[in-house]
Amino acid sequence: MNDIERNKLAMRRFATCINTNNRALAEELIAAEAEFTTPVSDKPLYGGAGYLSVVDLMRKSFSDIHWELVDMAAEGDKVAVSWICSGTHDGEFMGLAPTGKKFSFSVMNFYYFNAAGKIVNDVAAQGLFGLLTTLGLIREVTA
Repeated sequence: MNDIERNKLAMRRFATCINTNNRALAEELIAAEAEFTTPVSDKPLYGGAGYLSVVDLMRKSFSDIHWELVDMAAEGDKVAVSWICSGTHDGEFMGLAPTGKKFSFSVMNFYYFNAAGKIVNDVAAQGLFGLLTTLGLIREVTA
């Protein structure tokens, strides 16, 4: 199996990891030194535990949250993934009371791998805007 196939397989396993909150799988797939920045933390998060801490936060706000891996493309050390994220806003989210609204939005992420085949970075497109718009917490501006 070449590196591109290995990385794509890792992404399929990563989808299982985040949908099941599997800590052992996160540690297997994400390099310990991987640094993630997120709007929900003022400090970088590291490794599998750091990544899943964001998943934990999302599950507190959206208990049925689910990420569906729709498509992916790989080249070199990176894999681009198109996700559909869906769930119900049934817990407080960033200080906002639950709305009970269901949501579904698309988001694109780019994952970077080290030579050992572990994720070392995740760069996300702006999916949060889609979530907040769907929940009615902000208004989409049109020209």
